[in-house]
Amino acid sequence: MDLPPANRVRATRPGTPLPDLARGAQPPARATAPEGIGLDSQAVRSRMVRKLTEQGIADAQVLGALEAVERHRFVDSALVNQAYEDTSLPIGLGQTISKPSVVARMLELLLGGTTDGSGRLGRVLEIGTGCGYQAAVLSRLAKEVYSIERLRALHEKARANLRPFRLANVHLLLADGMAGFAKGAPYAGIIAAAGGEAVPLAWIEQLAVGGRIVAPMLTPAGGQALVVLEKTPREMKQSVLEAVHFVPLKSGIA
Repeated sequence: MDLPPANRVRATRPGTPLPDLARGAQPPARATAPEGIGLDSQAVRSRMVRKLTEQGIADAQVLGALEAVERHRFVDSALVNQAYEDTSLPIGLGQTISKPSVVARMLELLLGGTTDGSGRLGRVLEIGTGCGYQAAVLSRLAKEVYSIERLRALHEKARANLRPFRLANVHLLLADGMAGFAKGAPYAGIIAAAGGEAVPLAWIEQLAVGGRIVAPMLTPAGGQALVVLEKTPREMKQSVLEAVHFVPLKSGIA
C-alpha cells in the first residue's frame, strides 16, 4: 500500500476461496448489519465518504463500496480511532493499509475500464492483499476478485479479517504477485499496491483487451508515479499520473 508511516508489500499463491463461503451469494458489507453510534455507525463511514467527495472522488460505485465496508475491522485495535481518517496505518511486518483517498483514487481509475452489463468489473486481480480491506471493497465492485499476498503472516491476517464478511467472490492467494495468477485470467482489471521499474509482463499478458492495470511505477527521477495501462487490440496505452509513495514490488514468498 501507500507508505507514509510505514511499509507495505504484496503478493500470493494459487488458491482456494475463503472457507465457509457460499458460492454465488451477493457479498454483504459485513456479516451483520452495522449498528450503534460508535465506529459501527453508518454516519462515521458517511463522513469519510463526504471528505473523499470533497477531494474529487466522484464515482458513485466506489464511494458506495467505501461507505459499506467497515475499515476499522481491518486495523489493529490500538488504531481503530484513526480508522476513518485519511491516513495510512501500520498493519504489521512494516506494512500499511493505504489511506482511503488513495484506495478510492485507484479504484476509480480501475473502474474506468471494462465493466459487465451491470456496470461492475468482471474478474479482478489484486497484487498485495495486505490486511484485506481493499479486497473487501473490490468485492462490491467486481464479479470476482483474486488477491495475491507474498507475506504469509499478512495472508493469514487477511483471511481472518475477511472471514466474518463471508465474501463468496473473493479468493485469497499466497504466492509471488509478480507472476500474477494465470488460472484466473483474463482479468478486466489488475491493481497493485507495490511498484517496480516496470509493470511485469505477466500482468500484461493476463489482462483482457479493454482492461486496465493501475499500479505505482518508478519514474526516471527515482520517485514513483501512479500509472494506468489500458490494453487495446493493438497496443498498451500508458498514462502517468500523480506522484505516489508505495513499497517496492518484490518477488518470492516470505
